[in-house]
Amino acid sequence: MQFSDLKLQPKLLQAIERQGYQHPSPIQAQGIPAVLSGHDVMAAAQTGTGKTAGFTLPMLEILSKGQRARGNNVRALVLAPTRELAAQVGASVATYGKELALSYCVAFGGVKINPQMMQLRRGADILVATPGRLMDLYQQNAIKFEQLEMLVLDEADRMLDMGFIHDIRRIIKLLPPKRQNLLYSATFSDEIRDLAKTIVHQPLEISVVPANTTAKTIEQWVYPVDKSRKTALLSHLIKENDWQQVLVFSRTKHGANRIATNLEKRGIQSAAIHGNKSQGARTKALAGFKDGSIKVLVATDIAARGIDIDQLPCVINFDLPNVAEDYVHRIGRTGRAGASGLAISFVTADEAKDLNGIENLIQELLPRQTITGFEPTNEVAPSTLRAPKKPKKPKKPKAAKADKPGNTAKQAVKKKPSHAKKAASAPQQGKAPQRGKEQGVANKPRGRDSDSPQAKGPARRNNRWRTRRAKTGSS
Repeated sequence: MQFSDLKLQPKLLQAIERQGYQHPSPIQAQGIPAVLSGHDVMAAAQTGTGKTAGFTLPMLEILSKGQRARGNNVRALVLAPTRELAAQVGASVATYGKELALSYCVAFGGVKINPQMMQLRRGADILVATPGRLMDLYQQNAIKFEQLEMLVLDEADRMLDMGFIHDIRRIIKLLPPKRQNLLYSATFSDEIRDLAKTIVHQPLEISVVPANTTAKTIEQWVYPVDKSRKTALLSHLIKENDWQQVLVFSRTKHGANRIATNLEKRGIQSAAIHGNKSQGARTKALAGFKDGSIKVLVATDIAARGIDIDQLPCVINFDLPNVAEDYVHRIGRTGRAGASGLAISFVTADEAKDLNGIENLIQELLPRQTITGFEPTNEVAPSTLRAPKKPKKPKKPKAAKADKPGNTAKQAVKKKPSHAKKAASAPQQGKAPQRGKEQGVANKPRGRDSDSPQAKGPARRNNRWRTRRAKTGSS
């Protein structure tokens, strides 16, 4: 199949050709016709499968045939979890929509909001935004959704992981109910499906690859090494192989800073990118990495979402991720669009459990290689693959207890007051009931005010006896 078979207009086909693409990826081949048909779509798409163009191209095709956006209005809203991913989607819109008379705006935090508000005054056919900044713009009356036709949630699983679920639900309530919804996620977990119920309507589900699988074009290796020797090993590999572009993953922000600083001391141009960095610093580091002035970019998992480097040759896991699924996203930065790539993981003896979790997730034992001069003091324990867990079938709803015969009486017994239970159990414990208190009437008052017939008889006799005694005493 070729892009010309997908019913896209000539201007979009020319833009695709300029990028050097001729054949759509599987997610594009299935997703583009589904979006053009007007259906809501739920697509399971891994990193590096071409999903961004998979919704950008049909979105541009649809919007180019409608009315332009009025002031402060948007016609298509794309929500992304990170600034880098929002910028990447914005770049895709600019690249493919260059020849179309459509306007777009990218909005995220970490920069001044006023320029974004000024840009939205003219209206934007496409707005790519992070949830937090979108809510800021709405609260300042800088954006309206009267003309909204399409909503896209990109990397919905990461948005839930980052705690954006409440912002997303608030945003959904602001949008017009009649719209086309597109939801892209690496996996369709129960949380994603619960969210989808509030967004999509009778969606077409697309899944072109099994969940948590890595690209076959990526060569993966595990290098056992002591923790104290990781930086030295990284420097050795970069110089020995003359790598000019390496993406290194650190588990923490402080760790990313430390790795970049140590590499700089060894004469290797490096920069760190993470959530504590200003947007200006993050943009500068990413630009330097792309143009080759920076050889090594050290990133955390969240900041790395949206890093899209053409022909990135190598990814190194300096630390294994806390969550096994993040390994798939990490190494997906290389080997994109069918290109070959290399992924190396530095593993200490303490990280054997994390490695085992990753290998069971992808159902593959990764080959190990010990580098001469960097042999670990403690060996990394071997991994064992377990059979993959079968997905649990949804439980059938249980029948209501009230519908069962005789259940009403049981419920009545269960709801007996606690004081009645104590009174009923007193004789069984060998305790005599208190004077004037009998089973079932433990809290009834005594004397003539009592409603119990057993209590009225003795009360009358006692009163008559007191009257006769009083008369006798007085006489």
